[in-house]
Amino acid sequence: MKTSIATVSISGTFAEKLKAIAAAGFDGIEIFEQDFIASDFTPAEVGRMVRDHGLEITLFQPFRDFEGLPEPHRSRAFARATRKFDLMNQLGTDLVLVCSSVHPAAMGGIDRMAGDFAALGDLAKSHGIRVGFEALAWGRHVNDHRDAWEVVRRADHPNVGLILDSFHTLGRKIDPETIRRIPGDRIFFVQLADAPAIEMDLLYWSRHFRNMPGEGDLDVAGFMRAVVATGYAGPLSLEIFNDQFRAGLPRLVACDGHRSLIALMDRVRRTGPTPPVDLPAFPAATPVQRVEFIEFATSANDAPALESLLAATGFARAGAHVSKPVTLWRQGGVNVLVNTDSTGFARNSYMAHGTTVSEVALMVPDAKATHQRALALLAQDHSPSAEPGELQIPAIRGVGGSIIRLLDGESDLSRIWSVDFRSDAVPIDGAGLVGIDHFGQTMAYDEMLSWALFYTTIFDAKKALMVDVADPDGLVRSQAVQSGGLRVTLNGAEARRTLAGRFVEETFGASVQHIAFATADIFATAASLAERGFPVLEIGDNYYDDVEARFGLDAALVAKMRSANVLYDEDAGGQFFQLYSAPRAGGFFFEIVQRQGNYQGYGAPNAPFRIAAQKRNARPAGMPQH
Repeated sequence: MKTSIATVSISGTFAEKLKAIAAAGFDGIEIFEQDFIASDFTPAEVGRMVRDHGLEITLFQPFRDFEGLPEPHRSRAFARATRKFDLMNQLGTDLVLVCSSVHPAAMGGIDRMAGDFAALGDLAKSHGIRVGFEALAWGRHVNDHRDAWEVVRRADHPNVGLILDSFHTLGRKIDPETIRRIPGDRIFFVQLADAPAIEMDLLYWSRHFRNMPGEGDLDVAGFMRAVVATGYAGPLSLEIFNDQFRAGLPRLVACDGHRSLIALMDRVRRTGPTPPVDLPAFPAATPVQRVEFIEFATSANDAPALESLLAATGFARAGAHVSKPVTLWRQGGVNVLVNTDSTGFARNSYMAHGTTVSEVALMVPDAKATHQRALALLAQDHSPSAEPGELQIPAIRGVGGSIIRLLDGESDLSRIWSVDFRSDAVPIDGAGLVGIDHFGQTMAYDEMLSWALFYTTIFDAKKALMVDVADPDGLVRSQAVQSGGLRVTLNGAEARRTLAGRFVEETFGASVQHIAFATADIFATAASLAERGFPVLEIGDNYYDDVEARFGLDAALVAKMRSANVLYDEDAGGQFFQLYSAPRAGGFFFEIVQRQGNYQGYGAPNAPFRIAAQKRNARPAGMPQH
């Protein structure tokens, strides 16, 4: 399977785009005409640059408003084609995309258009060029791949074929199964894009909201299963128009694009009746069983403050690593490590972000298989050699630069606490915490899709709907991802003055902004935390007056909530209670939650009140609220 991406899909200069595309592992590029025209390079120079990066030019596009035109427009279209074919010869590519016309003078008519393409095929043949016809979803007369195929079929020319684009088919809700009727050798090229399900003008939707396969709501896998069934064996290419990607880092967007293609074809290989034979096989995605531990990187000087917070949250020191300055803090089923190493990755994390969550360990069914899958999906390996007698734990670099370690209960990795740690063997009463419910990661908004794609391709994970969280200083976009016992909330910051924006800025991109611990009795936990000096976040009385009326809660329950600074939410499945710590310097905080019934959310309706309280807490005494 050859992979390709259109230059319009990522930001930067032409040279920067080439570097990012090659580094991501693509085989080729589609040259978008505007990218070529905007550069200062000659066609021959562009061709050499592409080849020097180990790439090929899979397609030149677009050629617009060609078919069904009256004179003198028709003659001008053929003259333009001749010049473009000469240009393509100099570039060193042999396939051009002709998209269906939107010209106001276009007359339509299948036979008329087929005649035009037959004549264009003759002209193309004389230049060694092939022509692909694509149905734009907003085309004047052709906006359906079935009509485009009929034009190609009637043109009956070996140099004229069909180009399919998942967005143009799925965006118009055309059944992709109709693609199976098209001979695979008459499909010259396949372009792929996903998009969120938004009802809006097709052209505007296409130009601003396309994203990588798996990042949206379109059935791109179903589209590809139909394409594969035709016998098509040509390139798979990404053509993405997206405002976030245009503002994003070229290397990040390019890597996401290649990852999305690998994951897409893995789904097709596993679910299609006729799996492609040339796809590499790697282990299937599996759900995460639980978060086994979270590790903080800090310094010897800063560790006491962190350990004081852990003690106030009910944790007690339970052991230490056999060879590293790492202490184990534990209660219930929760393990927290504090790493004060003055060398290595932990030190680098601390120097970059201050005290920060540098590692998360996930218990999975098969750590080796999950590691193999992650590497196949372009995750960066991070498995340094262990000291003699210690476990070799597979690991990858996670989003935001942190480490994800992979453990399982079926191999030697299940013995991590007895092999790599010495136990203090002390009783731990705790405050009633029984697990890690979720953790929140904060990033720039234009990176949100990338972070979600990472989790949903490597693990068997699902995304919740994106929600807007109102901060007094701007909106924050939030989306939850869940894989079995792993829940992550992704929070995208656009405005610098929001709590999320300040966290990104002040910690220089530290990813985990908060950890939510689970309890079975939040009021008993709150009482225990109060005795330990937990720095609880105080919630204003106005909130409790409102929540009592909004949900019709019992006055006695509301009084308990008010006394303990506990917040409340409910959905059709159950109820949710939560309380927060006051934020640490930089904006990091703890959350304690109790789920009752089958509550599926994260207390999003409470977020504006929590944020307002955190901002009040962070103001110096005497400073008025703005």
